[in-house]
Amino acid sequence: MAQSSNHAVGIDNTFRRKFDREEYLQRAREREEKEKEGRLKPKLKGPPVQRKPLKHRDYEVDLDSRLGKTQVVTPIAPLSQQAGYYCSVCECVVKDSANYLDHINGKKHQRALGMSMRVERASLEQVQQRFDLLKKRKTTGSFTEQDLDERILKQQQEEEERKRQRRERKKEKKKEKVADEETEMDPDVAAMMGFGGFRSSKK
Repeated sequence: MAQSSNHAVGIDNTFRRKFDREEYLQRAREREEKEKEGRLKPKLKGPPVQRKPLKHRDYEVDLDSRLGKTQVVTPIAPLSQQAGYYCSVCECVVKDSANYLDHINGKKHQRALGMSMRVERASLEQVQQRFDLLKKRKTTGSFTEQDLDERILKQQQEEEERKRQRRERKKEKKKEKVADEETEMDPDVAAMMGFGGFRSSKK
């Protein structure tokens, strides 16, 4: 009994992980030395790239040109002829219009164009000029009730003209139909019905 208890004292039954402090201190010192060496090394990168600020698009985004058209797509076709919207700047194909708009407004595309995502700060004079330009546009293209009345009157006249043409076409078709029936009808029957015209003179 006593032997078993002495034997139990020598067994490590704490199940706790033991760390060698000296080993970990040595690892930490080595890591610090590597970091210092990395900081002291001169960076081989050049000066930071200067990009232009964002500006308005000077072209219209074409989303509707291939709308409703069918296209045969082959796996060996070049990217520009595959299904979807092709970006020639980034050389990629985007499958739908929403993602295409996200792409051309995104950081990757703008960087490829040489622009940063920052907007140039406008001066007070530029803002005033913009307001003046918008006021001029509004006054020249202003919409009045008189314009609305003229448009409604014009639409009514066009509708009446369409109805008149439809009625004339119906009358012409009716006349053609009656004429076709008269020519197809037997002359004796036509004479009896009062259409007159040709009687057969069979003897």
